[in-house]
Amino acid sequence: MNMQSSTVIAPPAPRRLEDMSLSTVMMRDIVLKTLFRKNTNKVTQLARAVCLPVPVCQELIDMARGQGLMEAMGTLGAAGQVANEMPYQLTDSGKARALDALAQSEYFGPMPVPLEVYREQVERQSIRNIQITREQLTSAMGHLILPDDLISNLGPAVSSGRSILMYGPPGNGKSSISNGIRDAMGDRIYVPRALEYSGQVITVYDPIVHSKAEEDAEDPNALRQRARFDRRYVMCKRPTVITGGELSLSMLDLVYNSTARTYQAPLQLKSTGGIFIVDDLGRQAEPPQSLVNRWIVPLEEGKDILALQSGEKFEVPFDTLVIFSTNFHPNEIFDQAALRRIFFKIKIDGPSQENFLKIFALVARKKKMQLDEASLVHLLKTKYPTIKNVFANYQPVFLIDQMIAVCDFEGLPYKMTPELIDRAWSNMFVKDEKIVK
Repeated sequence: MNMQSSTVIAPPAPRRLEDMSLSTVMMRDIVLKTLFRKNTNKVTQLARAVCLPVPVCQELIDMARGQGLMEAMGTLGAAGQVANEMPYQLTDSGKARALDALAQSEYFGPMPVPLEVYREQVERQSIRNIQITREQLTSAMGHLILPDDLISNLGPAVSSGRSILMYGPPGNGKSSISNGIRDAMGDRIYVPRALEYSGQVITVYDPIVHSKAEEDAEDPNALRQRARFDRRYVMCKRPTVITGGELSLSMLDLVYNSTARTYQAPLQLKSTGGIFIVDDLGRQAEPPQSLVNRWIVPLEEGKDILALQSGEKFEVPFDTLVIFSTNFHPNEIFDQAALRRIFFKIKIDGPSQENFLKIFALVARKKKMQLDEASLVHLLKTKYPTIKNVFANYQPVFLIDQMIAVCDFEGLPYKMTPELIDRAWSNMFVKDEKIVK
């Protein structure tokens, strides 16, 4: 049974300052910088900005007041003034300290989660905890016509949370299958807004990669859970990172912003608890063997090694289902040692003639192209023998879109004819000929 969001244990909200496992100076400085940079001068506003419970934020404010860095702008108990909503401001010393802290790091806002604390949350919501059923995977792939044995091969691969290599000729839906795997998971996890390691801040939450989960306003349990979980995290759908020919080894390293003096998490860290799809493997500037070599330690040991600007190396969790997709035969691009480390190898072949016709009929119905028996016979008996009857999943959509384009231009009804088949076919393949220059 697939794990639902309610069964992923939420990160507990800190109750006291000592629960934070962060340097008090770092926390105080983030509050000072946030107050300096944002128009938030009340404790509830400031608590929301730094993503902490009000009592914990109040402790930090009281600490800063005790050090002469902040001061109250009103009098406790003044008429109409709620004590815990008293506005605060930085003193001159506080402004000087905020500027000094900003010179060291421009980071302000959500308090980071210590890396060691985040490891515990990764365990709670590990992708390896998911058990996907045949029904869930079939439902997520419902829009695809697939060979009968493919789901049988994919299911154990996905449920294991281990690496998968999908290979086969182009245009047969490897990317669509990868997206179907993502859709089959369907539950929610908690993504930290930022992490802290050795006093450095690493931003993780990325709206481009992470889809914030909508909370059910009707569900009282969801509302109670929202109040309890650590707001330094964002509840999201399991993330999916998709890269293609643009992937380089440098994209798997921490990105340092020398102006802000903060780090941004690399793609594989952002995909923690989800899926990392390397599409079109073999089309990157880096050799496929080099890319896979970079993943060997993470794939085998469940941890990755990153480096700070100082050169200091440290371990981060690696809890990601990695899907490699390639049009090359694995033996062409990998040595046997690399292949051993990729847990599942699944060939995605072109459809049989029967499945090709099913796809063709489905696409035609969807696009309102009327089928014609003589035209189909022409396609199967005259055209496909010229390419040795090699069918691909992309071809029905391509051919029907081509015929529709002709019909629209010529003012013809959407009905297949042998002539339309010929015109569509001529655009699917380029005639092999020498161009005189």
